[in-house]
Amino acid sequence: MSGPLQGIRVLDLTSVVMGPYATQILGDYGADVIKIEPPDGDVMRLAGPMRNPRMGHLYLSTNSSKRSAVIDLKLAEGRATLLHMATRADVLVYNIRPQAMSRLGLGYDEIRAVNPKIIYAGAMGFSQRGPYAARPAYDDLIQGMAGIPWLVQQGGADLPRYAPMILADRIIGLQVANAITSALYHRERTGEGQRIDVPMFEGLASITMGEHLSGRLFDPPLGTAGYKRSLSAERRPYRTSDGYICVMVYNDKQWRSLFDAVGEPGKFSADARFSSQGARLEHIDEVYGYLVKLIETRTTAEWLALFQDADIPAARMNSIDDLLTDEHLVATGFVRRYEHPSEGMLYESGISTEWSHSQPERRRPAPRLGEHTAEVLSEFDIAPDCIARLRAAGVISQD
Repeated sequence: MSGPLQGIRVLDLTSVVMGPYATQILGDYGADVIKIEPPDGDVMRLAGPMRNPRMGHLYLSTNSSKRSAVIDLKLAEGRATLLHMATRADVLVYNIRPQAMSRLGLGYDEIRAVNPKIIYAGAMGFSQRGPYAARPAYDDLIQGMAGIPWLVQQGGADLPRYAPMILADRIIGLQVANAITSALYHRERTGEGQRIDVPMFEGLASITMGEHLSGRLFDPPLGTAGYKRSLSAERRPYRTSDGYICVMVYNDKQWRSLFDAVGEPGKFSADARFSSQGARLEHIDEVYGYLVKLIETRTTAEWLALFQDADIPAARMNSIDDLLTDEHLVATGFVRRYEHPSEGMLYESGISTEWSHSQPERRRPAPRLGEHTAEVLSEFDIAPDCIARLRAAGVISQD
C-alpha cells in the first residue's frame, strides 16, 4: 500500500455523488475509507445500467478504494456503534443537512465529545450562517443558483440549460477532499481537530463569479457581468469538411502563425480586430466567426497537421467512447479494464495525479452493500458475539 494519506481512517457517511467522489479521492490517496451505509444502501447503487442489483454504474465509478459496512444509524445501538468507531477515526464525512445529523445524535458536539481530534467534515447545500441554511440542495438546483444555466443561454443557447454532467457535486467534492487534507495538515502541526463545512452554493458561486463578474467586479461597475470570450456563441468546436476540431488561437504569436499558414500574412496588422489581445476580446464574435468560415474549408486531418506545424493548440473533438481508446490515455494507463469480483470486466478512469513518492493507487473495487461489516467492526474491537447480536437485531447487515 502507498499514498500520502496512508494510516488515516475515514468514516464515510456520504451518499449520491458529491461526498462519495470526495472520499474516493481520500481512499485513492491512501486513507482507509469505511463507507457507512443504511440498510438499503447508497441511493446511487440503484442508478442503472447494472449487471447485479444495487451495483449501478454511478455507484461503481465513485466508490472504489473503500470498504462498506451497513449500520442503521436510526437505531440507538447503531448510533452507539458509530460513536464507538469515531473514537478511533481521524475523519468523519457526511453530506446530509447538519440538522439531520443533529437529529441522529451525531452532530459535531456529540462526535467531538468522544474524539476531540477528529476532523468533522460536512458537505451541504448552503453556509449555515445564512437564511438558506436548512434548505435541501441538489446538483441541478446549485447549478441554477450559481448562474450556469443563465451563462449557457447568454452564450447563445435558445434556452437555459444545466451543464450535461453532475458538475456541482464533483466540483464541491474536490473542495471537500482539499479541505479535509488541509485540516489533517493543520492537526499534524497543532494537534487540533475541527469542524469543516463545505457549502455547495458558495463553492460553485466562487467559480462562476471568479470568471464572470467581469465589469461588475468593479464598484462602480465598468461594464456588465459575463466574460466575453467564454460567452461567445462561436466559442465551440468548429466544423471541418469532414468532422469537428477544437482549436485555441489565443496570443499574438499564434494568430500571426495562423495567418501565415493560410496565406494571409498581412491580416494581423491590417485588420485591427485581430491586432491585439484587447481588440480580439472586444470583437470576439467576429474573431471566432472568422475561424468558423475558415475551418470549414479543410479536413480535420489537414487542420491538425497545419496547426501542429504552426505550434497552435488543437485537438480532435472526442466522444465518451473515444476516451476509452485515446492513445494518450491508454499509453499512460489512465483508462484501464479490470475485473470486479462480482460485476465482471469494467472500465475505469485512473488517478490523474502523478507522484515521485507515495503514489496514490486504486486500492480496491467498489464494495457490495455491507461487504465488510463484520471485518470492519472487528477492527474496532467489537466482539464476535456482539456483532452477531447486532446482526440479529437488524442494527447491522452483511452481504
